[in-house]
Amino acid sequence: MSHTIRSKDKLVARVRRLKGQVEAVERALEAEAGCGQVLQLLASIRGALNGLNGELLEQHLHEHVLHARDEAERQAAAEELAAILKTYMR
Repeated sequence: MSHTIRSKDKLVARVRRLKGQVEAVERALEAEAGCGQVLQLLASIRGALNGLNGELLEQHLHEHVLHARDEAERQAAAEELAAILKTYMR
């Protein structure tokens, strides 16, 4: 069973909190809130997204790299992770 399936409820809850945070930005903009308030909301979203990303990266490393069934699976997971990190760093 994949780590995203095992921790599905927890991950979905985090995504729903992120969704709520994005909606708060929309409401703030609609209400013509000050730029400082909007920037603070955006910083909170970035932190939450980075936390979710970090958790999934850690789970991926443990599940697919450290505890791979064989060297081929380990290599494929490492290559997948490298591609994801390249996209992330753009």
